[in-house]
Amino acid sequence: MIGFQGGRMSKIWKVVAFSVLLGLAQTASAAPVTVDALRLWSAPDHSRMVFDVSATPSHQVFLLDNPPRLVIDIHNAKLRKKLKQPSAKNPFFSRVRSAQRHKKDLRIVVDLKQPVNPKSFVLKPRKHYGHRLVVDLYQKSLKGSGQVKQAKKTVTKTVKNKARDIIVAIDAGHGGEDPGAHGPHGTQEKKVVLAIAKKLAKMIDRQPGMKAVLVRKGDYFINLRKRMAIARKEKADLFVSIHADAFKNRNVKGASVFTLSRRGASSEAARWLAKHENDSDLVGGVSLDEMDSTLASVLLDLSQTATKDASRKVAANVLKQLRPIGHLHKNSVQKAGFVVLKSPDIPSILVETAFISNPTEEQKLKNHRHQQKIARAIFKGIHAYFKQYAPADTLMAALYSEHPKHVISRGETLSGIAQQYGVSMSAIKSANSLNNDVIRVGQVLKIPTS
Repeated sequence: MIGFQGGRMSKIWKVVAFSVLLGLAQTASAAPVTVDALRLWSAPDHSRMVFDVSATPSHQVFLLDNPPRLVIDIHNAKLRKKLKQPSAKNPFFSRVRSAQRHKKDLRIVVDLKQPVNPKSFVLKPRKHYGHRLVVDLYQKSLKGSGQVKQAKKTVTKTVKNKARDIIVAIDAGHGGEDPGAHGPHGTQEKKVVLAIAKKLAKMIDRQPGMKAVLVRKGDYFINLRKRMAIARKEKADLFVSIHADAFKNRNVKGASVFTLSRRGASSEAARWLAKHENDSDLVGGVSLDEMDSTLASVLLDLSQTATKDASRKVAANVLKQLRPIGHLHKNSVQKAGFVVLKSPDIPSILVETAFISNPTEEQKLKNHRHQQKIARAIFKGIHAYFKQYAPADTLMAALYSEHPKHVISRGETLSGIAQQYGVSMSAIKSANSLNNDVIRVGQVLKIPTS
């Protein structure tokens, strides 16, 4: 009898304990989410609002008209301090207001300057950040709205026989909400690599026959695959991603240069081949969705083989130029599966300029003269490669090739070109293995010396 009652009492205490725990859990879940701060980032195609919050928020985002406003309702939340206001130059919104709603929820109202498409999501704690609510504002398409955007009038000047520039896409790593690595004294990777990227761009733009495209022009975040897409949209001949490494051991130092690993290339090939059925991505200017899987696979393999070879040669030239200005972490080109190196038809390298986690190298990375040295080394490596391997239709090919090059323009004839350069038609035909006098627009001819 006593044993029975003891067992019964045990069950009662378990029920009581469970009820207490349940009550505590409910109390904890009822604790309001605090909105601690607002950070604003502006990119060329969107503005980003990042709310630092104490826990994962339940929220709703919607638009109101007359006047245009964006409303962000955060359930069971309160504001800890006044929200940051946007600068007058922000293209999407002019003011951020807030107020408690139903004594429990927090309503944030954003006064808009133009129609937008909002996109919101939450981020879990990572590295230096806690929970975050992110709201991106993109320009709303005017298609179908009855509004017609007037196209800008442009005057195109036709230059006869103008060879194209070599395009170098320069990608400063990280940006915006992603600061990258930190130095012992707080130096942020995103800032120093953007400074180096801008210096490199100026050097490239000063070189005849070369043009730089900055993938990231300011302090904002760009998705890794979008960085690749920007380079492809600009028809880049080379993609250079600039970073500053970090390691838990502060004594580790030195620069490294990476190309895509075999495994990384294989995984990207599988992704492209799986995607080409429903997409119009291009490899070497050819759409994969226009061909069967076997042909697409062959084209992709050829493109990757040529791209990897070119990447390796560029990387070797850059590494050679980095050696005199500081310590090298590795004396040979390294391979890794970095996403930004995975464009099948654009030679791509990633330069780890130094270890920002090393106090001495952190100080150097902050120094403008040292940044200039790094940029100069990267430029010299790139320039050395293109002096030897410039695409045939570029000005650099004409400048550094053994024979001058001529790109055929509409209306030109072989006899006229021969007369222009003071050589015979037969000499031009012999240098280019031509069987007749027929030439086509865009064709590149070697011009023999007289």
